[in-house]
This record gives sequence, structure tokens and C-alpha cells, in this order.
Amino acid sequence: MAAKTRAQMVEETRAKLITAARKAFATKGYAAASMDDLTAEAGLTRGALYHNFGDKKGLLWAVIDQIDGEMLARLRIVQEDAATPWLALLAESTAYIEMALEPEIQRIMLLDGPAVLGDPANWPNQTACLQRIEKTVQGLIDDGTLKKVDAKAATWLLNGAVLNAALWIAAAENPEEAFPRAVDAFQHLASGLLADT
Repeated sequence: MAAKTRAQMVEETRAKLITAARKAFATKGYAAASMDDLTAEAGLTRGALYHNFGDKKGLLWAVIDQIDGEMLARLRIVQEDAATPWLALLAESTAYIEMALEPEIQRIMLLDGPAVLGDPANWPNQTACLQRIEKTVQGLIDDGTLKKVDAKAATWLLNGAVLNAALWIAAAENPEEAFPRAVDAFQHLASGLLADT
């Protein structure tokens, strides 16, 4: 069996730390997750954490990046299963809002992430997402599905509504009760962009 390359060893170390941090952040929350506990859980030292991520905040970024990638993969499936681009946009938005019911996403992505890292709309991964949605919105405007509005403005407003609905659900006393209310209001709001037929 060939010896592991340095790159493989680094990747394994990073993966162990991300796995341990993800578990700790989801169960205890970012503030209560001890760096000593999570490095011990990974079978590594604090030095490995500092070397690979700089600090606990850098590790949170890595965890968020991993979860975000998983969320985007799930949203693509929802989008591809829809009959029309408009229904795809609504289904993807609804699916994102629904993810706010999942404890790990709720805790890490919607509560601790924004508290530690700031507004999710400014996170690096949001740029590509917003560009993709804007392209969809522009296509819907061009084909007459949506009113002639500014595509960028509509994109930011739709994205803001979806994100804030998810944040509201995550912080709600009863998220399951808030979810259908948020989806209903979002769909009414989004439908206001539909062209008059």
C-alpha cells in the first residue's frame, strides 16, 4: 500500500476537523463548542485547527461552506424536477425555506452563522447563487412570465424574502407552525411579479 501524500494527509485532517466541528456546532452551538473538545473528538491538536483554519471562526466558515454545498445540491434537484422555470423558482425557494426546519441548518446556517459571520447575503457563496437566480428571473421577464421589472432588484428582493423567512422560522418559538405561514406569504409576494395575463 502506497504511503499517503502530504496533500491527502492535509485533506484528511481538514475533513476530521470539519466533521467534529459540524457535530459540535449543531449540538452545542458555536459559542459553547470548545476547540479542545472538538479537536479531541477529531483525534487532533489545537495546532492542527489553527494550521488548517486559522481559528474557530475559520472552521465555522468551512462547516458552512460544506453545508451550503449540500443545500445547493438538494435545491438543484428540486429545481430540475419542476415543470417550468417559474415553478422551479417557487419550488427552490420553498425548499430553502423548509430547510430552516432542520436542526443542523437552523442552528449553524441560520442562527450561529449570521451571529458570528454577519449577513448571509454577503457570504461569498451567495454571489453565484444570486447570479443564477438573476439569470432565471431575467429569462422569466424576457419570456413574458414576469412583469417588466429590474431583474437584479427582483432577484435581491426574492432572495431577501426567502432568507428572512428561513431566519424567522429558525428563530420562531414553533418553527413547524411558522413554516406554512412563511411559504404562503412568500408565494403571494412572489406571485405579484407575474405578468398580467
